[in-house]
Amino acid sequence: MADVEGVPKQGGDTSSLNGASTSAIPTKSSKGCGLWWCFKSAFAKSFRRSRRETSAGRLDQPAGQPAGSRIPPQPLQLGPEDWLGDEHITADYTLLERELQSDNPDLAARTRLLRPAQAHLLRLTEDDLIRQDALWGIIEDGNNNDTANYLFLPVNDGSSDKSNDGTHWSLLLVDRRDPGAVVAYHYDSFRKSNSAKANQLAARLGASLQTASITEQRNHYDCGVFVLDATRALVGRLAQTERTDDELLRLDNLVANRRALQDRLSAYAPL
Repeated sequence: MADVEGVPKQGGDTSSLNGASTSAIPTKSSKGCGLWWCFKSAFAKSFRRSRRETSAGRLDQPAGQPAGSRIPPQPLQLGPEDWLGDEHITADYTLLERELQSDNPDLAARTRLLRPAQAHLLRLTEDDLIRQDALWGIIEDGNNNDTANYLFLPVNDGSSDKSNDGTHWSLLLVDRRDPGAVVAYHYDSFRKSNSAKANQLAARLGASLQTASITEQRNHYDCGVFVLDATRALVGRLAQTERTDDELLRLDNLVANRRALQDRLSAYAPL
């Protein structure tokens, strides 16, 4: 999405670039967890752990942060036009997991909210064994049972090298209830610009890709907010009914509420 979110704003203000997605940056100093930094730090091994451990967000742990921390120790900042980074998505997904576990533990046990680094690794690694091991660490329930009916994956257009740090987020909802007909619904708030990346990730997961409708963003900085609000809207609908017909899946009237996200992040406290 270089023509929208990849272009610095006029007037020399590049503050939004400082909050841009960093899941593709392969350096130790990046805010997010680049694919190759995950490997170098042995983060890929953590996919073997139970869902409870992986949901703690360790794969997005910045360099130098104490093990087990979910988000950076300093308060998360998100300005009016800042791009969302891995840490913002990790924090809000952690909050949503807590809410779902409290309100609907049955659905929570069958739903996985993947961290950006997890989705990035699943899409880009060419090693089938690493990918299968990573996926199993996500879908199993701690007792070697595959209990994941729904996967929510934030899709970033970054690559595994420094040439593309990532400029756009979209959402992939994978319905795994029928093992013989796994479907991945792709929500992209900017003209299907992440379609190729979503198709690549869906193929890695053995799912057929379907484009789902979502409100089109009108600016160059809210794609990550759309991902989080779309996730919350879909989880809320699944909590009411688990039929996945067109009415349930359509998000044509979704409003990206940055103010609500800022409030959630400011009130967030790691356990």
